[in-house]
Amino acid sequence: MVIEVGATAPDFELKDNHGRTVRLSDFRGADGRNVLLVFYPFAFTGVCTGELRALADELPSFVNDTTQLLAVSNDSIHTLRVFGEQEGLEFPLLSDFWPHGEASRAYGVFDEDKGCAVRGTYVIDTEGVVRWSVVNALPDARDTARYVEALGALGAQGALRP
Repeated sequence: MVIEVGATAPDFELKDNHGRTVRLSDFRGADGRNVLLVFYPFAFTGVCTGELRALADELPSFVNDTTQLLAVSNDSIHTLRVFGEQEGLEFPLLSDFWPHGEASRAYGVFDEDKGCAVRGTYVIDTEGVVRWSVVNALPDARDTARYVEALGALGAQGALRP
């Protein structure tokens, strides 16, 4: 079941493309940041690469004093390291490889038949509450402009820290 807006975002602990541990809960609290959590199926595939390049093109909107972008796939950290270097991606690429799809399942975006995450995106505030989401099927790319709008609306609601 997909995590709904208003629900507490499931915490996770995943390794990034450089082997560092990243926990969603690290971004909570008074000194925390809102999180743009983007699940994508696999590195080195056409739609996924296009989506991540689009995020990189707008990176100041997604990685700043109030927001942190976290991109999650079911690839190994080694695959993600090469992918990130090849594409020049300067944000964490998190590996949901083992236990396979555990974080994706927690958010309700793991496709059991395909063995990978579908295209789920969540905006999570500093209290760990999901404030916006969109889930697309595997072939359907997402629009990064919608992420900017959702983060802007979150700021307009006064949820961002000063």
